[in-house]
Amino acid sequence: MSKLKGLGPKSEQALNEVGIRTRRQLEAIGAVGAYKRLLQSGGEKPSLNFLYAMVGALEERHWSEIAKHEKSRLLMELEDSQQLDRLLHQAETETDGELG
Repeated sequence: MSKLKGLGPKSEQALNEVGIRTRRQLEAIGAVGAYKRLLQSGGEKPSLNFLYAMVGALEERHWSEIAKHEKSRLLMELEDSQQLDRLLHQAETETDGELG
């Protein structure tokens, strides 16, 4: 993973701690999914720059270019994903209540 441009040892360690150890795993979960996993881990809250750095690493671009040109899209994707998670959790809770 350390061969990904823009992700240093600290970033790599944080990803490893949430079960993302390879480029393939990062590609599979996506930068937004990895960022959400980092947020939910209970560890140090990652900055949005970390999100931009993961996108940049996967696309072989500098994180500042991602932040400058794709910030709005990524923030909307993150919010949409979090909202979907909340809706799914609510639906599961309601279903569990009906079964109980």
